[in-house]
Amino acid sequence: MARIVVLGGGFAGVECVKQLQRGLSSNSDTEIVMISEDNFLLFTPMLPQVASGTIQTRNIVMPIRTIIKKARFYEGRVKNIDPVARKVSVWGTPEKRGVTLDYDYLVVALGSETNFFGMGDLEANSFQMKTLNDAVSVRNRVIDMLEQADNETDPEVKRSLLTFVVVGGGFAGIETAGELNDLLADALKHYPGVRPKEVKVLVLEALPSILPGFSEKLASFAQNRMVRGGIRIMLRTAVTGFDGNEVATKDLDTGKAGRLYTKTLIWTAGVTPVNTIKRSIFKTERGKMVVDEYLEAEGYPGVFAAGDCARSVDPATGRPYAPTAQLAEAQAKRVAGNLNAAINGRSMKKFSYSPRGQMAVIGKRAGIASVFGLNIQGIIAWMLWRNIYLSKVPTFSKRVRVALDWIEDAVFDRDIARLKFMGKTRLKEYGTLNQVDDFW
Repeated sequence: MARIVVLGGGFAGVECVKQLQRGLSSNSDTEIVMISEDNFLLFTPMLPQVASGTIQTRNIVMPIRTIIKKARFYEGRVKNIDPVARKVSVWGTPEKRGVTLDYDYLVVALGSETNFFGMGDLEANSFQMKTLNDAVSVRNRVIDMLEQADNETDPEVKRSLLTFVVVGGGFAGIETAGELNDLLADALKHYPGVRPKEVKVLVLEALPSILPGFSEKLASFAQNRMVRGGIRIMLRTAVTGFDGNEVATKDLDTGKAGRLYTKTLIWTAGVTPVNTIKRSIFKTERGKMVVDEYLEAEGYPGVFAAGDCARSVDPATGRPYAPTAQLAEAQAKRVAGNLNAAINGRSMKKFSYSPRGQMAVIGKRAGIASVFGLNIQGIIAWMLWRNIYLSKVPTFSKRVRVALDWIEDAVFDRDIARLKFMGKTRLKEYGTLNQVDDFW
């Protein structure tokens, strides 16, 4: 029996397994196995709306077991990949030992993690927008700063408490800034000690414009709309450090150093592949697995990669594709098709990709979209974003719940309760069991 092991429970991994289940449903000699650190698929495009309290946390997580019913699922963190011995090791937990799985075919879709570019102080003191825990942490932080500022008498301290800095002018940064600005505007009615003009939301971006990939007209519309809403955007500005109280910046045009005083910095300015891939023996470039036109790892037949961890080159430009969920799903479908072909003795097909468009929400009832060559802006783009992304939520029950959250947000005031939760514990390494079937 052939065993296909898929690593990663993000958009690429889940889509690949879904396609494999369809393509190999009649092949009883093939076993599909998925390994994911979490037992849910996180719908990341809606993370900023969780941070602003527009959507409830549980409504953007889909249990993987309800999506991939014909595959075997293991929850665990990948420790090591050995493509020579065709084995994958999984870390253990305090409750169970680690395991090792043999595979005949492997799909690496482990995604990426936040890249702080070696700035340790920034990593230690900043917030992120990558996981569900990050979104809840940001929301708690914003409400906590309002609570402290409401009774603060020192103007300098109050100014620092009420300054929120978002680093990164891409999709994640712009949508996060827009949602937080809306949250702050709605919450201020409950904080009589805070005046609206005292609250500042800043976006720092090293490039000459925000939202790279959009047309100059749409990017300019987004910037002007956000500035009118009270968000300050500083372009050609790089962050060189953050100690929890001051942001060290550098003007990339003049080289002049600067300082911004804030207690809250949200970092969305870069991602990097996970360390499991970086320390593997696969050929990598900038941490990503180098794959050929069939998305197969160079030098290791039967090993494929998709999503943020794969370095797939656009033949038209000679440059790697920009990492997006849309690209990850397209790669996953091609990988599944090529695996089906390889198992059944057919020729594999080259990966080709044509983006269908891109959209971004830039604030309450405002967005921009570039779809099928059309540039759309304002409330129509905002409505389009909601309809398209709602249709992409994998399960019907979650789509209904998200829609109800949006209706509730339109009718009622935002909830400003700060949720308390336990911090993340350090993971420990435990022994590895050689054969997973003996353990399970």
